[in-house]
Amino acid sequence: MSTGFLIALAAVVAVLLLARLVLPALPLRQAAVRITVVEALLAVAGSLGLAFHCLAMFFRSLVDPLPGAGAAISDIRALGTASLIWYVVPAVLVLLGFRRQHPAAVVGLALALTAVGITMYNGGSVSTHLAAIFVSVVVAALIASALVLPSWRAAHPRAAN
Repeated sequence: MSTGFLIALAAVVAVLLLARLVLPALPLRQAAVRITVVEALLAVAGSLGLAFHCLAMFFRSLVDPLPGAGAAISDIRALGTASLIWYVVPAVLVLLGFRRQHPAAVVGLALALTAVGITMYNGGSVSTHLAAIFVSVVVAALIASALVLPSWRAAHPRAAN
């Protein structure tokens, strides 16, 4: 994973989240749904788990100092069943956190996360896997920026569930 990749990904995510702060049209009024505290915690926990998985694969030195992380890092890097579980569980948590958002967005995120998993374990090229990671992170940031209303903000009447 190159520095350029990380900078580009961080820049796109920052632009999307900044757009949320400066564009009055965001979140999209007709599609935005209030996220509960539990859903937010699920999405954050899942995102942290996915970040840990990526860091273990590409930047081991950043997660090595975490107490007790050694075995998990080894499991993840082995790309066996334990690694798959370390990927699938956080991915499912993210999807559970966003489950009440617009169905097309949730399906898009599920497909993107599936592509990350497939490209990680099918022996394909790293560049294809990185492209899948890029897409999945951008889709998640789009959902957060365009669709998610915080729990303390009233939902639009059409979006209330």
